[in-house]
Amino acid sequence: MKPFRLIFNYARKYQFALIITAISMLLLVAAQLLIPWIVKILIAAVTDPGATLGVMGLVTQLTIIVFLIFIARAGLQFLRSYLAHLAGWGVVADVRKYIYEHLQRLSLRYYEDKQIGQLMSHVINDTELFEQFISHALPDVIVNLVTFFGVTIVLCSLNWQLTLLSTIPIPLVLLSLQVYAKRVRPAFRNRQKELGNLNASLNDNLSGIREIKAFTREVEEAQRIDERIDMYYRSNLTALKLMATFQPFVDFTSSLGTLIVIFFGGQLALQGRLPISDLVAFFLYLEMFYTPIRNLSSAWEAIQSSLAGADRVAGLLAEGEEPHNVPGAITISERVKGQINLHNVNFSYNPETPVLENINLEIPAHSVVALVGPTGVGKSTLVSLIPRFYDVTLGTITLDGRDICDYTLESLRQQISVVLQDVFLFYGTIRENILFGSPTASEAEVISAAQTANAHAFIQQLPNGYDTLVGERGIKLSGGQKQRISIARAVLKNAPILILDEATSSVDTETELLIQQALERLMRGRTTIIIAHRLSTVRNADKIVVLDDKSIRESGTHQELIKNKDGLYRRLYSVQRNLEPLFSSTLN
Repeated sequence: MKPFRLIFNYARKYQFALIITAISMLLLVAAQLLIPWIVKILIAAVTDPGATLGVMGLVTQLTIIVFLIFIARAGLQFLRSYLAHLAGWGVVADVRKYIYEHLQRLSLRYYEDKQIGQLMSHVINDTELFEQFISHALPDVIVNLVTFFGVTIVLCSLNWQLTLLSTIPIPLVLLSLQVYAKRVRPAFRNRQKELGNLNASLNDNLSGIREIKAFTREVEEAQRIDERIDMYYRSNLTALKLMATFQPFVDFTSSLGTLIVIFFGGQLALQGRLPISDLVAFFLYLEMFYTPIRNLSSAWEAIQSSLAGADRVAGLLAEGEEPHNVPGAITISERVKGQINLHNVNFSYNPETPVLENINLEIPAHSVVALVGPTGVGKSTLVSLIPRFYDVTLGTITLDGRDICDYTLESLRQQISVVLQDVFLFYGTIRENILFGSPTASEAEVISAAQTANAHAFIQQLPNGYDTLVGERGIKLSGGQKQRISIARAVLKNAPILILDEATSSVDTETELLIQQALERLMRGRTTIIIAHRLSTVRNADKIVVLDDKSIRESGTHQELIKNKDGLYRRLYSVQRNLEPLFSSTLN
């Protein structure tokens, strides 16, 4: 989408405020044009040799008129400023909402190589420039153009020859505007890019402040942030240097017009071909004639800066969204049984590197299926296909006998709960994080879910119980505590399909036992898919599926697989069983 079109699409909602703003601006221009004309009338009256005492009455009338104009101008300035900002910040708020909603619709693949700080810069910094465009740059351009043409008409009525001479520098200004636009917009776009990079680096470093301190990397990371700050500083200076070069050129060329009027206007006045009152008015209007031209340079800079931000926003909005609902997709209105089948499933993040090939797997309803295998064989990728975080490249996945693509995304994902190894807790209270699984749940249901997850006891011991703030990403809680809150969240969701991705790793034995007990309660009556590296935790699974080299190597129960002397599962299990005593002796 073109930057101008993007901005104006969102400005339509505020067209009434913008229309009133435009009317206010036109009336303000009219008020500005009236003042010098009143001065002209005043000078003509008081310098008239035949002036009488009635002139004093005219002076009084003109004074009252000017006073009323000043009052009207104050009111118009308020309307112009307030309504323009109302529309500008309204557009910014709407665009930010839409960008965030768009970010939520993007596939997970998009986020794999993106920095959160860069995306935040799109939402905050780039959109803020829209307000500058609507509230300042565009109104300034309109006011200055209307003022310019209005003053031109008035000047022509005073003396068209002198007016024509005054326009001699204008082509130079217009040419410089064109050259300026070609160079300054890329410079401002680069400035916004560097600002995004700075935000991204700051976000990374502040999120990883513990690691920076633990590895004593303060000096190196400070240098890295310093470099980012300097790069933004230099890119900003480059853009401002263009403006600093352009502004004096506009001032110089416009001042040439003043010299022309002094020379030729003075001659016309001396020859009696131009009344003194008209010459004074001409000089007053002349300043108004060139001021818009000078102001256009600043407004043009603001427009180019705003369009640079709009360019970046448009680029983000052009990103493809995650898989859409197919035409005629049905909403799952009842609780599914949970029968999952994968038929000849293939998947790749890019065509050159397949991740999964010819996966055929049957997961009966209410069964427990474990996925095991070496690191990087695609276990997490496989389970990500079931809630359609990614769509299969080839093949089909069915739920209760129907292709999952036939269901709406929202209703499909409502049937699935996920408990991950890397638990993410939002900044807020424990209660709010548990309620994330079901925002409408009652207090009794929250406590029941926490009890099922073996979390209620430790929550009660916290200073504020369920109202305890967990800190950024749950930093105030241990890994086992965060894991149990995550399980409570899944309990509250009460979905018929459960995906557990290394849910008991990286915790001590006692905590693992508590988590295992919580998971056993959670798995009852549900179709459960477990990803596990610690094979001792999946011995009781109904089926163990061993992945290796992009495909299923073997499957069966623990007892069946352990009997296969040449099997990968037996080898992995033997290695882990031999290492366990070593780890135990080390810990003791």
